[in-house]
Amino acid sequence: MPAGAGSGTDHSFERLTMTDFSDEELQAIRTESERAYELDRAHVFHSWSAQAQLSPMVISRAQGSYVFDGEGKKYLDFASQLVNTNVGHQHPTVVQAIKDQADLICTINPAHVNAARSEAARLICELTPEGLDHVFFTNGGADANEHAIRMARLHTGRRKVLSRYRSYHGGTQTAVNVTGDPRRFANDHGDAGVVHFFGPFLYRSEFDATTEAEETERALRHLERTIQLEGPQTIAAIILESIPGTAGIMVPSAEYMQGVRRLCDEYGLVFIADEVMAGFGRAGRWFAFEHFDIVPDIITFAKGVNSGYVPLGGVIMNDAIYSDFTERAYPGGLTYSGHPLACAAAVATINAMRDEGMIANAAKLGEEIVGPRLAEFSEKFPNVGETRGVGMFWALELVRDKATREPLAPYGGGSAEVSEIVGKLKAGGVLPFNNYHRLHIVPPLNVTADELNAGLDVFEQVLSEANYS
Repeated sequence: MPAGAGSGTDHSFERLTMTDFSDEELQAIRTESERAYELDRAHVFHSWSAQAQLSPMVISRAQGSYVFDGEGKKYLDFASQLVNTNVGHQHPTVVQAIKDQADLICTINPAHVNAARSEAARLICELTPEGLDHVFFTNGGADANEHAIRMARLHTGRRKVLSRYRSYHGGTQTAVNVTGDPRRFANDHGDAGVVHFFGPFLYRSEFDATTEAEETERALRHLERTIQLEGPQTIAAIILESIPGTAGIMVPSAEYMQGVRRLCDEYGLVFIADEVMAGFGRAGRWFAFEHFDIVPDIITFAKGVNSGYVPLGGVIMNDAIYSDFTERAYPGGLTYSGHPLACAAAVATINAMRDEGMIANAAKLGEEIVGPRLAEFSEKFPNVGETRGVGMFWALELVRDKATREPLAPYGGGSAEVSEIVGKLKAGGVLPFNNYHRLHIVPPLNVTADELNAGLDVFEQVLSEANYS
C-alpha cells in the first residue's frame, strides 16, 4: 500500500509523492493488475456497456485525492469515482470505523436494533429540517428512490410521478423510468406511471428564455400546466434532483425550487428531493436543497453519506408520511437495511466532515478557485461553452460552435473529439468525469487548493490545444 494508507491520528492524509512505490512494489502491482484484468474480461459483466467493446482501466490502489492504475501511475481523482468518495479514498477514520465495527458485528437482521444504525440515523436527522426525523435505510440511491416513490404512492393513494427530463434517479425499474435521460429508453414501456416535464436550463432553454427570471417563470408555468392536464388527483409526487448531477449540474434558481414547493402544496403532491449525488456536502451544504430555502417532504440519499466505502442509501420522511405507517405495516424491506458496516462508515464520515471542515472547504474552493478558472476557460477556449456549478460540483460543456451551442458529442452518445480530450486528461494524470459532451469537476470535498489547481492546470493545457469545429 502507499505510504500513509490507513494510518494517521490527526484525521488528515499524508500527501503522496511521485515515489510512492518501490520497484518491488511496482512489480507486484503490475502482476496483480494483469491477473485482475484477465479475470475481469473473462468473468465480469459491466454496467451500461457493450461487453466486447470494453477495455476498462485497472485501479490498483487509492489514497486521498488520488488513484493508481495497474502500472502504478497516479491520477488526481476529479470524478470522486461516481461522485461518491466525498472524504477521499482510504480516509483513516472511516477505514478504522469499519474495522472496529467488523470486530463487533459484521451483519445483522435489520429487524434488530444495532448501535451503528441508530447512531447513523441520529446524525443524519440532526442535519435535516425539523419534522424530517425518520430514516429508512437502503443499499443505495436507486432503491432509495424506489422506496420514496412507493411511500408517496401509498401516502396519497395515487400512482403517477412527475420527473424532469435531463435527470438521473437510478438503474432499477421505477428509478430508471423516472430518469429523464436516454438510458431509460430500453427499459421504458410507458406503463410505469411516470410523466416527464422540462426543467429550467437557460443555456439550452426549452422555453426560448433569455434571462434566468424568464426561464424560471416559464418552466414553472409549464410544470403547473403539466400537473393540471395530467390531473392532480392522479399524481402522487414530483421527484427532483435538488441539483441535477449526471445530467449536467444545472443549478436551478431559488425561485424555481420555491415554486415547485408551492405547486406541491397547492395540488397535494409529495415533494421528493433526490440528494443522492448532490447531498452530504457535494454542493457546499449538507444538502443541496438548503441553497433554495425549501423543505421537501422526502429526502433520498446515498453516495456521500459514507463516501461509498460500504453500500448505503436511505429515505428520510416527514412526520405526515411516517405517521401513515405507525399502525399499518410498510410493505417493503431489504436484508441489508442499515447494514452495520455501512452505518459505521456513515457515522465516521459525517463526523470527519464536521471535524475537518470539509463542507466549508468545498464551498470556499468552489467559489474561489473552480468557478473563476472555469469561467476563464469559457472565455478563452473555442470548444468550451457554459461552465456552472457550486461547491465541488461543476460542469463544463464542450461545444463545436459557441454561437450555435452545438454539443461536441450528441446527447446520449459520445464522439471521437470528446474521447480524445478525455484521453489527454488521463495522460496528464487527471481522472475526469465525462458524460456525453460534458466534463464534470467533482473531486473529493477535502481536496487541497494545490491539488485542485494542479488538476485544473491539466484541464487548461488540454482545452487550450482543442480546436474542433
